[in-house]
Amino acid sequence: MLGMTTTVDLSGSPVPGISRGLTGHLARPSGDGPWPGVVVLFEAFGVEPVGLRQVERLAAAGYLALMPDLYSQGGARRCLVSTFRALSSGQGRAYQDIEAARQWLVDSPDSTGRVATVGFCMGGGFALMTANRGFDAAAVNYGQLPSDLDAALTGACPIVGSYGGSDRSLKGAAAALEQGLERAGVPHDVKEYPNASHSFLNDAEVGPRLLRPLIRIAGMGPEPASAADAWQRIEAFLGEHLQR
Repeated sequence: MLGMTTTVDLSGSPVPGISRGLTGHLARPSGDGPWPGVVVLFEAFGVEPVGLRQVERLAAAGYLALMPDLYSQGGARRCLVSTFRALSSGQGRAYQDIEAARQWLVDSPDSTGRVATVGFCMGGGFALMTANRGFDAAAVNYGQLPSDLDAALTGACPIVGSYGGSDRSLKGAAAALEQGLERAGVPHDVKEYPNASHSFLNDAEVGPRLLRPLIRIAGMGPEPASAADAWQRIEAFLGEHLQR
């Protein structure tokens, strides 16, 4: 059935330093391949139904979509801090796990060999940090910017970025990213949505139920009108750079 995700074992990857027991969640398009691949990178809370539906949406759009579980080695509680440290430092096990997922897609007989990354929140930060590490395109959705943006964008693949104008945690990030991409000469499409905040691409609330009232107070969560436009831009951008 279209959109149904299955769990795949990535622990046998030849990439050194990956998480023990690394797994991923895969969705295949309907029909016959091969198809371009997409590595989907989740928000800070880890694998949730919202993220799995994003994987399914990308499969429905014609992409072999794989979400690696960056928390495979210990779960969110044990891995969250170290994963954020890796995001900030530019090195660590999370990058090996992302590379293992990319290589799995490149090597799959169902893949054309062209692979993008699509990340949300924490995953958006990783999508930006790995844009110069072998991917053919990247979709950065409300991802934090690295301390050395110019270095991260050197040799980067084409990037589509989506941010919320009401996102107090990333004030000015969209403009800074666009300026950095222009300096680097990287093809891009960056847009800030004035009525949206963090996590506006989600189709439902995420995170532990006890935290959801605080998340709502912070103004974070779905914004359907902005999300519809952002998804259209993401799919058009991926089509331009992966469907060649």
